[in-house]
Amino acid sequence: MNETKQPEIISYKELESLRGESIHLVMEETKLTRYWQTLKRQWPIFVMLIPVLVYFLLFRYRPILELLVAFKSYDPNVTTDSFQSPWVGFYALRELMFSSKEYTQLFWKAFRNTFTISMYGLLFGFPIPIILALLFSEIKSDGYRSITQILSYLPKFISTVVITSLLFLMLRPEQADAFIKPGIINGMLTSLGLVPPETNILGSAAYFRSVYILSDIWEGAGYGSIVYFAAIMSISPTSYEAARIDGANKLDQIRYVTLPGMAPTLTIMLILRIGSILSVGYEKIILMTENEQHAVLETADVLSTFILRLGNVYGSSAGLSVPNDLIRAFSTSADLFNSFIAMFLVLGANFISRRVSDTSLF
Repeated sequence: MNETKQPEIISYKELESLRGESIHLVMEETKLTRYWQTLKRQWPIFVMLIPVLVYFLLFRYRPILELLVAFKSYDPNVTTDSFQSPWVGFYALRELMFSSKEYTQLFWKAFRNTFTISMYGLLFGFPIPIILALLFSEIKSDGYRSITQILSYLPKFISTVVITSLLFLMLRPEQADAFIKPGIINGMLTSLGLVPPETNILGSAAYFRSVYILSDIWEGAGYGSIVYFAAIMSISPTSYEAARIDGANKLDQIRYVTLPGMAPTLTIMLILRIGSILSVGYEKIILMTENEQHAVLETADVLSTFILRLGNVYGSSAGLSVPNDLIRAFSTSADLFNSFIAMFLVLGANFISRRVSDTSLF
């Protein structure tokens, strides 16, 4: 007698589990199918993306491995492979930041100078491109507006070496040689009685930050106004028409129409600017202090120049008692500290912006 096979009885929870698993498999299959169809349909775009990915992998992500030098005792005279050097943990970072050595004092002075220059740059440099964009938007003649915009962009395309040379010429003090006249800005300040004629402005620690920030604003304000000008142009003209019908004058239109319309752009640009608050470049400062290093380093030495001098100067000149096998660990630690501070500033600014205005980078 043949026995009829009884169907397997499973519980309700097991049935729900099997259904959930099958639904999950169907969803995964659907996603893969959709990705594959997208890849087949838009393969030229993905091919064009390959050089960009290779660039970032080679020049942006691969150098991150070298940050391990901050935790190793690496001496290139002993071994050429930094990965084979012995580990020292956080010794270099602690020694650089918390010891009582001379290089610790120089590190914190450089950090203070970097923060001060960046904050002044943010305070005075951030609003200027916005004001320029507002002024450009009020120019009714397209030709005149284009000319003024191009003239304001030009300093951005001048090399740092030329910019620094112009600063030397414009700020040149009065000299004993009658054939060498003082710089035009130095002459104006002298005529107004603001500085003595023989004052070397570029060689004075008291004036260095002001000169650096003002030259930065002159160099980049016009170019930086492009983003804000585009944001203004994207505001609907009907908003201005409605404001005019309600009796708003020009300042009221800027306050109630233009600035709210620019708010997302302003927020994003401010977050990006905060992220680079400790990223004062070394090229311009090195050129500006080339002839007056010892006189202006009190206010001019920033983290980038300190790292550069730590790696290239102190080890060979023996000006400071930095161990040769830890010079690179010190300089990498200083750069790593700078990067961590910048990352936390960006995350903090992004978090506050997302909570306050619903506008954020991510």
